[in-house]
Amino acid sequence: MQKVASLPLPPQDAQDASNALAVCIGDAIDASGGWIGFDRYMSMALYAPRLGYYSGGAAKFGRDARDGSDFITAPELTPFFARTLAREFAPLLAAGLPAVMEFGAGTGRLAADLLLALETEGALPARYEIVELSGELRERQRRTLADRAPHLADRVIWHDTLPERFEGVIVGNEVLDAMPVRLFAREGGRWHERGVRREGTTGFAFQDRVLADDEVPAALLAMPGDHDVVTETHAEAEGFVRAVGAMLARGVAFFIDYGFPASEYYHPQRAGGTLMCHYRHHAHPDPFLYPGLQDITAHVNFTGIAEAAVESGLNVEGFCSQARYLMNAGITELLMTLDPSDVRAFLPAANAVQKLLSEAEMGELFKVIALSRNADTIENFSLAGFQRGDRTYTL
Repeated sequence: MQKVASLPLPPQDAQDASNALAVCIGDAIDASGGWIGFDRYMSMALYAPRLGYYSGGAAKFGRDARDGSDFITAPELTPFFARTLAREFAPLLAAGLPAVMEFGAGTGRLAADLLLALETEGALPARYEIVELSGELRERQRRTLADRAPHLADRVIWHDTLPERFEGVIVGNEVLDAMPVRLFAREGGRWHERGVRREGTTGFAFQDRVLADDEVPAALLAMPGDHDVVTETHAEAEGFVRAVGAMLARGVAFFIDYGFPASEYYHPQRAGGTLMCHYRHHAHPDPFLYPGLQDITAHVNFTGIAEAAVESGLNVEGFCSQARYLMNAGITELLMTLDPSDVRAFLPAANAVQKLLSEAEMGELFKVIALSRNADTIENFSLAGFQRGDRTYTL
């Protein structure tokens, strides 16, 4: 197993699991004639049963490398994230939407904190539904709920797949970025699909295949210029949004993730694409390092997400930066419920909120998009988070 100098070496049992996954991926490559698309590689690396990053036992979410985690998300950073979302969700639930559904619930921290905050708002949903494929993460979510909100845990139910019909509020925080992407490279004016071949016994390398003109995705044909570029397309995330659209009978879906509208995503200056990996709180560009032990992500093309939503009959209710959304929805007012003179309590909370809002941290790179169906039947429907700074016009 290759090791990068700046990254810690995994323990032996983790290396063994990674090597076992590498064998499975190698077998898939052999069975496909020596080459697979990057989307298939990414799918196996993240979701292969028992061995993939999200289906195995890695810690994933946490504050730093000392707890064995690879990255931190907004719900883990501060409860004020969930409390702010609860202020937006509460009027929708009070108006008759019966349930909340979460995708990618991670440790269960957002679920627990949302339920507690909605209880405070007097707007507890009848059900809190979590769509989760990973058995290991389900157990972690159950433990978190039992620890943080034991009196509300019986409201939570889990699904392996999307139900046929749902009415309520949907939330997905950092879900779309973890869905497999296809990689493409334009070199000398010709488009190639960048796939994966074997390199040695358990290693892998990129290999490009020339595409015929009618094989080039429409999003790439619209890319300005003729410069050399590597980039991604997001068929799986867009298909997921269409499936959500087919499921949602009435309500609003909120997706929070890092990304851009297409004009920025495919801007000529972004010539290297957005693929990124995370291992022990180190970001690096090598998706073939430690298969199954590291996260692999790509930024979200929110224009594609919005178009997929509209195709499935949803309305785009708003799109803006995370900072603008959270401030509109009242995060600073919530923070000021703490006593600023209590420095030990106030300063850590303020610092965490600042990370959510700062342009240098998560505030600008992360975006919020809201999608709805039959919102006109929800009494006094409005979304405070998009009252100022809405960028739907950029999609």
